[in-house]
Amino acid sequence: MPRGTVRGVDLEREFMWEGHRVRWTRAGHGPPVVFCHGTPWSSRLWEPIATALSAGYEVYLWDMPGYGRSSMDEGADVSLGTQGRLLAALLEHWELASPHVVAHDYGGAVALRAHVVHGAGYASLALVDVVALAPWGSEFFRLVRENAGVFAALPDPLHEALVAAYVRGASAQGLTAAAERALVEPWTGPAGKSAFYRQIAQADQRFTDEVEPRYPELTMPVRVIWGEDDAWIPVDRAHRLAAAIPGAELDLVPGAGHLIQLDAPEALTASLLRWLAARKEV
Repeated sequence: MPRGTVRGVDLEREFMWEGHRVRWTRAGHGPPVVFCHGTPWSSRLWEPIATALSAGYEVYLWDMPGYGRSSMDEGADVSLGTQGRLLAALLEHWELASPHVVAHDYGGAVALRAHVVHGAGYASLALVDVVALAPWGSEFFRLVRENAGVFAALPDPLHEALVAAYVRGASAQGLTAAAERALVEPWTGPAGKSAFYRQIAQADQRFTDEVEPRYPELTMPVRVIWGEDDAWIPVDRAHRLAAAIPGAELDLVPGAGHLIQLDAPEALTASLLRWLAARKEV
C-alpha cells in the first residue's frame, strides 16, 4: 500500500470565536462532510482525502485553535472542553444542521462532546482511531503534561528532534521525509513550540470521562475505523468503542497505525466513501 502525503491547502476563511481565530475552508458540492483533526496534527492530514471526497460532497476543513494555521496565542484555552464548544458554534456559523462528521484522534472527543454536551446534530459520524475511551495518553504524553515548562525550555533543535521522533511513532509504515517535515513544521518557531507543549499540558481525561457513559445514547449511524497496528491507541479500543455505541459498524484496516491517513490512504478513503454512499441510499 503506498504511503500517503501531507499537502497544504489554503484555509482562506476565518471564524472569530471567543478570542480564537479559526482558519477553515470548504470545497465541492453535495451533502456536507466536516473533517476534524487530532493532536499533534492539523487539517493538512485530511486534505488529500477531503479532496477525493469533494467530487461528490461539500467538504469542510478547519484547524482547531492552537493547531495548524489557527491562532496559537499564549495562554489560550485549547482544551477539549473549549474545542467541543467551538465545533458546535462553527457548525452553527456554517448553517449545517446535520452534516456527516469524520473525526480522528482528539477530533473524536471534540465531535462527541459537541454532540453529547452541546447538542450539535450529525447525519452520521465516522470515528477514526479516536480519543474516546479511558485510559488515553502515552507515557511520553503524560511525562510532557507533567513537565510542560521544562520541555518548553528545550533548545529549538532538541525540541524539533523530539517532535519528529514523536510523530514517527504514530505511523506503522514509516513516514516520508516530506510528510515528516509537514507534520513537524507547525510546531516550530516560538509560537509553534509554545503551542505544542500548551496543548499537551491542557489535555485532561475528565473531558472524555464526562461523555463516555453517554455513548449508548448515540442514535446517528456510527462507523468506527481503526488501524490494526495503532501503537498510540491500541485496536482493543476500537472493539470497546463499537460495542458501546448501539448499531456501530467496525472497520479494521490491516497494516495501518495511528496515522492511518498516511499508512493506508486508499483503504481509508474507500471505507469513508462506502460509508457515505450507504447514507445516501437510506
